[in-house]
Amino acid sequence: MTEEQIPTIQIKDAPEYVGQRVKIGAWLRNKRGSGKIAFLQLRDGSAFFQGVVAKADVPEDVFETAKELKQETSMYVYGVIHADERSAFGYEIKIDKIDVIGESHDYPITPKEHGTEFLFDERHLYLRHIKPFATLKIRNTLIAATYEFFNKEGFIKLDAPLLTGSAPEGTTELFETDYFGQDAYLSQTGQLYAEAGAMAFSKVFTFGPAFRAEKSKTRRHLTEFWMIEPEMAFYDQDASMELQERYVAFLIEKVLEQNEQELDLLGRDKELLRSYTQLPFPRVSYDDAIKLLQDNGFDVEWGVDFGSPEETFLANHFSKPVFIVNFPKAIKAFYMKRHPEREDVVISADLLAPEGYGEIIGGSERDTDYDYLKQRIEEEGQSLEDYNWYLDLRKFGSVPHSGFGLGLERMVTFVTGEEHIREAIPFPRMTHRLRP
Repeated sequence: MTEEQIPTIQIKDAPEYVGQRVKIGAWLRNKRGSGKIAFLQLRDGSAFFQGVVAKADVPEDVFETAKELKQETSMYVYGVIHADERSAFGYEIKIDKIDVIGESHDYPITPKEHGTEFLFDERHLYLRHIKPFATLKIRNTLIAATYEFFNKEGFIKLDAPLLTGSAPEGTTELFETDYFGQDAYLSQTGQLYAEAGAMAFSKVFTFGPAFRAEKSKTRRHLTEFWMIEPEMAFYDQDASMELQERYVAFLIEKVLEQNEQELDLLGRDKELLRSYTQLPFPRVSYDDAIKLLQDNGFDVEWGVDFGSPEETFLANHFSKPVFIVNFPKAIKAFYMKRHPEREDVVISADLLAPEGYGEIIGGSERDTDYDYLKQRIEEEGQSLEDYNWYLDLRKFGSVPHSGFGLGLERMVTFVTGEEHIREAIPFPRMTHRLRP
C-alpha cells in the first residue's frame, strides 16, 4: 500500500482499524518517555489517545522528532492501531512516521493545575483541553436531543427576535440599546412570542440566546445564556409537567448513550445520572416545601423565593429532580395563571435538580383573562402599547395553554456534574436566575 492509499481517520474511528496502518491529523497534548520510547498524548477533536514511538522500530530521525515535539504542535502521524486495555480509550497507535505541520512554542496552558481566572484569560486555547472538550461534546448532544425530542412530539420551532421593545421580566435586568432612535432591549426570553406561535401551531418551541443585565459571579447566574422554551396550546400544568419530565429524562438518556467516554473524562457517576431518568418526578406544593424546610431548621417564611440552600435541600431530600408547584403570586411573572381557589398563588412549577444544581426548568399555565393581564401589566409599570399584541392573543380565540423554559447551560452543568459552568465552558456564557 502506498502512502497515498493509507486511510486517513479520526481517533474516534480507531476501533474500526485495529491492525491496520493509518494516518491521523493530531495535536500533541503532552508527552513522556525514556531514551528508548516516547509516549505521545494526542488529540484530534474527536477523542484523545496515545501514540507510541519505539526507538528500536523507527528510523532515528522519527524518534528524534518525537523527542523534540512541543505541546500543541500539530502533525500527521502514521502507524498501526492496537487495542490497549490499559488506556481509558482502549486503543493506541504505534507510530512509525511523523510529519510536523505547525510548530508550537511556549504554550501557556501547561499540564500543571491552573486557576479559573487564568483559564479565562486563555479561554481561546482552553477549548482544546479535556474538561471543555467533554463538556461541549455533551452540550452538543443535549442540543441535538432537544430537536429530536420536540420534533417527535410534533412541535414547530420558532425563532424569537433578540431585540425587543418590551420587557417581559421587568426593566431592571435588561441590556438597553438604541434602535434608530427608539429604546430596544436584548431579549430576556422568547416566551411571549412562543405564545403567539402556539395559537397558530398548537405546539412550538424557541431555542436561542437570552440576556440578563444582572451582575453576578455565582455559578447559578449568567448574563448570556441559551434557553429552550416550549409553549403548548390546550395544555394544563399537569400535562406540561409530564412533558417536562419526559424531556429531561430523554436528554439524560441520550448523554448516557452517546457520551460515555466524556462522562468518564469528567468523572461523572453514570449510575447516579441514570437514576434521574426514573419517572415520574415528585410533585410538592410550595406550601409543603416551606413546611418541610421549616421542619428541618431553615429560617424561611411563606412568600419568599428559594435560594440555593433551600433548592439544594429540597431536591436532595427526594434524591431526584422534584417539581415545586404553585408559588406565591407576588414572586412570579405577571402572565402566570391565577389559582382557581386562591388569590395569593399562581399555577406554576419549578423543576429542581439534586446535587446542588437547583432550578433547571421554570414553567406555568398562562393566564387568559384579558382584563386581568391588562391590570397586571399596568401594576408592573409596563406600557400597555408595548403589549397590545400580547393582549390580542386573549381576544381572538384564546385557549388554556402552558409553557416552560429550560436553561441549556444549567442543564449542561447538572448532567456533567461540574461545580462551576465557567470552568467547563470557556467562552463567556452568562449568569441568570432561570426565568419562570
